[in-house]
Amino acid sequence: MAKLNATEYKSFESIKRFAENGDEFWFARELAGVLEYVQWRNFHRVIDRAMLACRNSGFEVTEHFVEVNKMIEMPSKSRTNKRQIGFAEVSKTKNITDYQLTRYACYLIVQNGDPRKEIIALGQTYFAIQTRRAEVADTFNQLDENSKRLVVRGNIKQWNQLLAEAAHNAGVITEEEFAIFQNSGYMGLYGGEAVADIHKRKGLKEKEKILDFMGSTELIANLFRISQTEEKLKTDGIDNPQEANNAHYAVAEKIRKAMIEMGTTLPENLPTPEKSIQVIEREEIRKLRQSKRPLMLDE
Repeated sequence: MAKLNATEYKSFESIKRFAENGDEFWFARELAGVLEYVQWRNFHRVIDRAMLACRNSGFEVTEHFVEVNKMIEMPSKSRTNKRQIGFAEVSKTKNITDYQLTRYACYLIVQNGDPRKEIIALGQTYFAIQTRRAEVADTFNQLDENSKRLVVRGNIKQWNQLLAEAAHNAGVITEEEFAIFQNSGYMGLYGGEAVADIHKRKGLKEKEKILDFMGSTELIANLFRISQTEEKLKTDGIDNPQEANNAHYAVAEKIRKAMIEMGTTLPENLPTPEKSIQVIEREEIRKLRQSKRPLMLDE
């Protein structure tokens, strides 16, 4: 994951537009410029791949890639580029195709862009974070805080298993090596705090797990750390423990820096819930048995 500084962040923000209903969107040709694509035909190939990925993900392509037509004035390098009407010169115009892109469409585009471009990596960071925030907002809109915590904690359990497997394949074998690997990620995300530091700051008992005493926002930040590290270990072909530790720290640190740029609360400054995940689970199960109505539990 690339470093996302204020300049690059603002470059993506500056071309964001809003429809009359308040929905945000990006024009494909403007995004192409930010992503340093000179030839539209080359960028259009990236759009085609992104559309395919959208369809394969089960989404309606036309909802995320809205084709629009524009009239542009052709650049006049000589008088041959203009036609005479009486004594006035009228520049030629051309009808071009563009797309109004949703945030998800932009995310798919940068995922399918040229990985050799540093700005593509920066775009992946920006739109991944923005997409994750939107997914959380949309999906959890009707849930209370306890339900959000249950769902995200369940997702983290699954992703942690995938991360452990990826770390093992990268050479993180022993319990001690895995502890160092885990600490690397937390230190990157929490500004230097290791697991023991977070545990102490939250005032937890010896066997209590820090993930079980996080609110939904803090859990989401860690879910993103875990999922992105798992992806990086695989895609980069990392094959030794030190590189795996460095990758975990780097991913987490970039997420932290992006959070700073976006002005969101850093994880160490978020409140610690009074109830653990286990307590909430027991309460929800008790409600389930009493009401005999299905509840949304991520097991």
